[in-house]
Amino acid sequence: MLSHSDLSIGHKPRPAEETGLLLREVSRRLVEARERFLGFPGNMAFDDSDSGHLLAALANNVGDPDSEDASGVHTKLFEREVTAWFTALAQGDPETTYGYVTSGGSEGITFGLYVGRRRLPHAPVYASSAAHYSVRKAADLLRMPLVTVECGPDGAMDAEALAKLCRAQRHEDEAAGRPPRGAVLLATAGATMGGAFDDVPPLREAAGAAGPCYVHTDAALGGIVAPFSTPRPAWCLGDGADSVSVSGHKFLGVPVPCGIVLARRELLPSFPVGEYVGARDHTLACSRSGLAAVLLWKRLRQLGTCGLRTLVHRCQDTAEYAVGALAAVGAHPGRHRHALAVTFDRPPEEVCRRWRLSAEGRRAQLIAMPHVTRRAVDELCAALRQSDPPVPSPSRWAVAVRDEDAYRAEPAAAQHRPA
Repeated sequence: MLSHSDLSIGHKPRPAEETGLLLREVSRRLVEARERFLGFPGNMAFDDSDSGHLLAALANNVGDPDSEDASGVHTKLFEREVTAWFTALAQGDPETTYGYVTSGGSEGITFGLYVGRRRLPHAPVYASSAAHYSVRKAADLLRMPLVTVECGPDGAMDAEALAKLCRAQRHEDEAAGRPPRGAVLLATAGATMGGAFDDVPPLREAAGAAGPCYVHTDAALGGIVAPFSTPRPAWCLGDGADSVSVSGHKFLGVPVPCGIVLARRELLPSFPVGEYVGARDHTLACSRSGLAAVLLWKRLRQLGTCGLRTLVHRCQDTAEYAVGALAAVGAHPGRHRHALAVTFDRPPEEVCRRWRLSAEGRRAQLIAMPHVTRRAVDELCAALRQSDPPVPSPSRWAVAVRDEDAYRAEPAAAQHRPA
C-alpha cells in the first residue's frame, strides 16, 4: 500500500527504477478501480497507452485555436477539428461559432457566464436547484448575483417559476427607474444528480420577462447524449443557447480531464493580439493542453459519429436495465427520460464506498457510462440485497421515465415494477 513516505520528494534524485515501480503501481490501481466505478460520469472504457510517445514533448495551445502563436509547439490543427465536430453536434454555424478545448466542464461554465456578464454586466445568473455546484463558484468569481430557480416534478428547471422571478426583477427595475438588467440563464443538459434536461426554448422565453437574455447550457454529460436521443432534448446553439460547454473525459473517455466550450462569435469581447505570444486570445486559460486536444481528436476519429450514436444507445439500454434490476431488489429506482443516471435509495456507506456511488441526501445513483456492464449492475444489486437495510427513501414523488413519449411522475412505491 502506497504511503506518504513512499512518495516523498527528497533533496537528491531517486533511482529511476524505484520511481517507475511506483508509477506502475498507480496505473494498476487506477485500472482496477474502474471495475467498481459506477456512480460518477467518467468513462473508463479506453486505453491510450499506445499514445505514450506524445508525452515526449510539450504541447501547449496558447490562445485561440484559429490563431497561430510564436512558439510553434502546439496542436491547434487537431483542436480546430475537434471544435468543428462539436459545433456541428451543437447545430452551430461553423462560420460564426467560436470554440476551444478547456480543462473541463467548470471552465466551460465560467467562460459562458463570463461572456454573458460582458454582454449584460448588471444581470443576475438564473440557475436551477439541480445545477452543478461550480455554477455558484463561477458566479462568485464573476461577482454575479445568483438566483436559484426551483425544479418541476421532472427534475428540470420550472419555466413558470423562472418567469415569475424575472417579472419580479423587471418590476423592481421599473420601480427604481433604471433600464432592465436582463438575465443570464444557466440551463443544464443532464443534471449532476438524476440527469434531467432543461428545455432551452421555453426557458429563454421565460427569462425574457427580465429584459435582454443570454443563455449558457452546461451540457457536460448531456451534450453527448442529447443529440442521439429520441425525441431530442432542446439544449444547444440551434435551440437558442448562446454558448454551450461539454465535457471531454466524461462520456468520450480520455486520460486527462478536458472539455469543449462553444459560443456565438459575435458575442465575444474583442481582445488585441498578445505580442508576446503572437496569438489572439479569448480563452480563460491562455496556455491549454495540446495533449487533450489530440486525445479528443483520436477518440472521435476512432468512434465516428455513427459509432458514438451506437455507444449512447447502448448506455441508455444499460441504464434502463439498471432500473429493472434495482426495482427487483426494492431500491425504488428513478430515471429521467434519456438519462444515463439512475437514482435509488441510498445504501449503507460501505456499499457506496465499494462501488464508488455518488450520493445526495437519501438517494444514491449509478451512471451507465460505457464501461458499466449489466454484470456490474447485477453485482451491485447482489450487494444491495445482502447489505443492511438502506436509508429510507424520502416520502416525495420520484421521477421514473420508461417511455419515449412523455414524462410521468410516479410515487416511489409504484417504481417496484420492472421496466
